[in-house]
Amino acid sequence: MILSGNEIKQQLGRNILIEPFDENRLNPNSYNLSLHDELLVYEEVVLDMRKSNRVERIRIPADGLVLTPNQLYLGRTVERTETHNLVPMIEGRSSIGRLGLFVHVTAGFGDVGFCGYWTLEMFAVQPVKIYPGVPICQIFFHQIAGDITEYASDKYQHNRDIQPSLLFRELATDGDRGQQLELEFTAEAAALVAARSAK
Repeated sequence: MILSGNEIKQQLGRNILIEPFDENRLNPNSYNLSLHDELLVYEEVVLDMRKSNRVERIRIPADGLVLTPNQLYLGRTVERTETHNLVPMIEGRSSIGRLGLFVHVTAGFGDVGFCGYWTLEMFAVQPVKIYPGVPICQIFFHQIAGDITEYASDKYQHNRDIQPSLLFRELATDGDRGQQLELEFTAEAAALVAARSAK
């Protein structure tokens, strides 16, 4: 069963925490979360599950940034959330999806007890201009049956920033520490992106 918007409001301060909270962003059965002003992009030719892949940090200017196709951008929500005794999930907003922008590739499913910011796996079907603070996705809550063991990962719980994949912590071996190749996504590429966004 999915909580109504009114029930989400009733659960604030008890089983649900959304900081900051704006009642104007409350929907009939969800709450709109907004986009922070920074993104991460991987700087690797090949992403390796067993390694900590290097990233480049990009700031989204107030006048917008154009996302290009075939590039994964990691973002995060402005809001920090906590959820207890309920299952939190995020989905893209229909207005965002109709622009061809995916806000999570696979990881919209949250865990009971998750506390932190939501990392967004953003992918554009075609060039699309984004802005900081835009309501980018919506969080909703399911009731859960049975005994509960709250999420307590040492990878993503209580995060404070955008988080790239930490799968390597589960898979890495001491003998597998090969050097990664860098993508050409540095200052020149960032300047090109900024120039495109100004058009």
